[in-house]
Amino acid sequence: MSPNEMVSTVMGDGRAGRGGPIVLIMRIFAALTLAAAMLCVSPAAQASAAQASAAEPGSATVVPVQVTGTTAKRFNLIVMGDGYTEAEQEKFRADTDRHLNVMWSIEPFKSYRNYINVYRIDIVSGESGISCDPGLDAPRRTTPLSMGFWGQCNPGSVQRLITMDNTAATRYANLVTGTSSANRQILALGNSGTYGGAGGSYATASGSNSMSALISPHELGHSLGGLQDEYDYYQRGVPGGPYAGPEPSSAHHTLLTEREMRDQRRKWWRWLGEPSESGGPIGRYEGGMYATTGVWRPSAHSMMKTLGYYFDQVSREVMVRSITAKTMVVQDATPSGAPVGADRVLWVEPMRPVGHSLVTTWNVDGRDLPGDRDTLDLRPLGLAQGRHTVTATVSDPTAFVRDPDVRAAMTRTRTWTVDTAITTPPDAAEPAFVSSTPTDRPLGRADVVYVETTHPAQTVPQVTWTLNGARYEGTDLDLGELDLKPGTHTLTAALGGQTLTWTIDATGPATAYELSRPLARSGHTYVYNGPFTMRLTGTDDQDGYVVSESRVDGDGWFNYFGWPTSSQLPWTFSEQGTTIDSLVYGRLPRGRHTIEYRSIDAAGNDGDPGRFTVTTIAPPPACTRTVTGVHRGALVVSSGVTCLDGAEVTGAVTVRPGASLVVTGGRVTGALTAAGAAQVHLLGARVSGALAVSGAGNLTVVGADLRGAALLSGNTAPILSGSTIAGALACSGTMPVDLGVPNTVKGGGACADLADGSRGRAYEAVEHPAQ
Repeated sequence: MSPNEMVSTVMGDGRAGRGGPIVLIMRIFAALTLAAAMLCVSPAAQASAAQASAAEPGSATVVPVQVTGTTAKRFNLIVMGDGYTEAEQEKFRADTDRHLNVMWSIEPFKSYRNYINVYRIDIVSGESGISCDPGLDAPRRTTPLSMGFWGQCNPGSVQRLITMDNTAATRYANLVTGTSSANRQILALGNSGTYGGAGGSYATASGSNSMSALISPHELGHSLGGLQDEYDYYQRGVPGGPYAGPEPSSAHHTLLTEREMRDQRRKWWRWLGEPSESGGPIGRYEGGMYATTGVWRPSAHSMMKTLGYYFDQVSREVMVRSITAKTMVVQDATPSGAPVGADRVLWVEPMRPVGHSLVTTWNVDGRDLPGDRDTLDLRPLGLAQGRHTVTATVSDPTAFVRDPDVRAAMTRTRTWTVDTAITTPPDAAEPAFVSSTPTDRPLGRADVVYVETTHPAQTVPQVTWTLNGARYEGTDLDLGELDLKPGTHTLTAALGGQTLTWTIDATGPATAYELSRPLARSGHTYVYNGPFTMRLTGTDDQDGYVVSESRVDGDGWFNYFGWPTSSQLPWTFSEQGTTIDSLVYGRLPRGRHTIEYRSIDAAGNDGDPGRFTVTTIAPPPACTRTVTGVHRGALVVSSGVTCLDGAEVTGAVTVRPGASLVVTGGRVTGALTAAGAAQVHLLGARVSGALAVSGAGNLTVVGADLRGAALLSGNTAPILSGSTIAGALACSGTMPVDLGVPNTVKGGGACADLADGSRGRAYEAVEHPAQ
C-alpha cells in the first residue's frame, strides 16, 4: 500500500444469513508466486493450473452467498479473505457466515438486506495468518492481500489498524462480473483472532476475534457511509485532548449547542430528544473524532463509539442513504424513450426492502391518482384524444429518514408521453414469475414478500398468495399485517401454472441466561457483593445463526459476543469494570439493576425479551486475620478484620467495638454478639445460637441460616436478605432491607415483614439518590 493509500485509510475500532446454491464459480490460478498470481494469466496457463491437484497460492473462487438481483441494480458487498490457506477455507466460510449474520441483525442492513448482493471470494494463501500479528516483532507473512496489523507493520501506526494492498483487493473484486467501485463495497477478513480492523476506501476486520463480527459493520460505517469515529482518543489510554478545528463536515459531530442546531436547522436537529437506538436520548455528548473535549456527538454510545451497540438514528440515516445510493430505486419500467399508446399497461419495478414496501404513486397531466400500485392500466382512464403526460413516483416511506434531502435522493420518477393515436401491437409476453424474495431461506414473521412478473402490454398478471387457507392478491404480501401465530407456515404464490413456495418462521428465538453463583436469589432476583458473570445462549427452531443481546436498566441493546478475550468466556460485570487494552468492559455501578436479554434469529425475528434483577452491594473489608477449619471454643474479635472462611467455631463469637467480622460459609455453633462493630458480614453462614448486632457501621446478612433469635438494633444501612431466621426477629432504628430477596422468618417478631420482600427497593434509593 502506498503512503497516500495509508493516509486515506480511516482507523477504526470495530461492533449472516445463509447463502443460496452456488451459481457461479470462477477459479483464477496463479503461477508459482503471488506476484504472478496478481498479473493477467493467459487462458493456457489457467487451464494448466486448473489441472493441479491443489490450489496454488493466490487462486480465487467467487461464491455468490446472496443474490437478490443483477449486479447493476444492487449494492454488491464483496467479502474476501487473506491469510487463509487451502486447508483453512472452511474457517473463512464460517467467519464470513458469522460476520454476515450479525450484520443482518443490525439496522439498516436488516431492513435493506434485499438491496444487497453478497459475494464471497475464497482466496488461497500460501501462509496462514497475516503480518505483525499481534505485534511488530511478529512474522511478516506473504499473503495475496498483504494484510497486516500496525497498518501493514508500520511502527508509526497503531496495533489494531489492519490495512492491505488495495490494488490487489481491487483485482480480486473485479472477478465479480458487473461490479465496479460505484456499486460495490469490499470487506476483507484477515485470518486472525486478534482485535483489529480499518475503514477507508475498503473495510478490513480480523476474521475470528470474539468481537470481529462487530468490527465489520463499524468499518462499513466508515467505508460505505463515510461516518467518522466517535472515540475521544486516537491511541488507547491516551486522552485525545481538545478539538481545535472548525465545524466538522461529519453528519454526526458538531460544535453547535442543541438550541443552535434547532434554530439553524442543522446537523441532527430533527432527532433531538428521541430515544436513541443505542440507548439514552439523542442529544449532545462531548467527545469524538479522537478529541476528548470541544466537539460533540449525538448519543452516549452508538456503534461508532462503542462496539456492541447499534447505529444511532443519525448514523443509521446516513447508512440508509449510502446503501440506497448504490442501488437503482426503480429497477425497471416500461420504456419511456418514445410515446406509448393509451391502450396499454404502464409499470415500474421498485426495490423491495425486507420489512416495508416502497410507495408508487401516479400522476396524469398534473392530477394525482389515488392508491399505491406498481402498474397503471391506461384504458379505464378514458383519456381524451391527444397527448398526455404520465408520471410514476417511487418513494421510500421508511421512518429511518427525516432529512428531506436524503428522502429526495431515495425517490425516483419515470415519465411517459401517452398518445391516444398510437395502437399498441400485440406482444408475446405471457404472465410468468421473473424473480422474487429468495425462497432458499425462511422468511421472518414480519417480512414483506414479493414477486416480480413479466409485463404484458395489455394485461396485469394476477398473483394469488395462499397462506393458512386464506388467499390474497397483489405482487407483494406484508406478513406483519397478518398477525401470524407462532410456528412454521407455508406460503405459496401462484401465477398461471407457476408456483413459488416459502417457509415462514413465525417463532422467535429463545434465550437462556446463566449467572455465576449469587449470595442469595429469589426467582429471577439475585444479590452479589462482587463481580459476577452472565452467559447468554440463544436457540431457535430453525437452522441459522442466532444473535443474542442484553441491555441494562433500559439502555441500548448490546450484542452478546462472550468476552473480549474469548467468545467462550461469559460476560463479567463488576463495579469498576475490567480494563482490556485500555478500554473498560462490564462496569456496573453498585445498586439495583434490571438486565433484559433477547435473541434475533436468522430470519430476523426478535425473541420476546426476558429479564432478571441484580443488586450489587459493598464487598466485605479486606481480612487482617483469616480462620479456616475448626476453631474450638469461643472466639473474640477485638480489632482489625477477622474472616471466618468456611470455618467451624464451636463456641460463641464476640465482636468488640471498632472491630470487623466477615463470616463466609461455615458455621458458628454458639451465639454471635457484636456491639459497636465497624462491620459485620454473614454470607451463607450458619449461626446456631442467637444473633445480636447493635450499632454496627455496616451490617450485611445475606443467605444466612440463623437457628436462633435475631436482634438487630441501631445499625447503619443494615441488609437482611435471603436468610432463614428460626427464632424471633426484632429490629429497631434503621430497618433492614431485603434487596428483593425475601427472608424466611419462622418465629415472628417486630420486623417479620422482611419475609415478604416488601423492603426490596429501599437499597436502590440509598445507592442511587440521583436516579
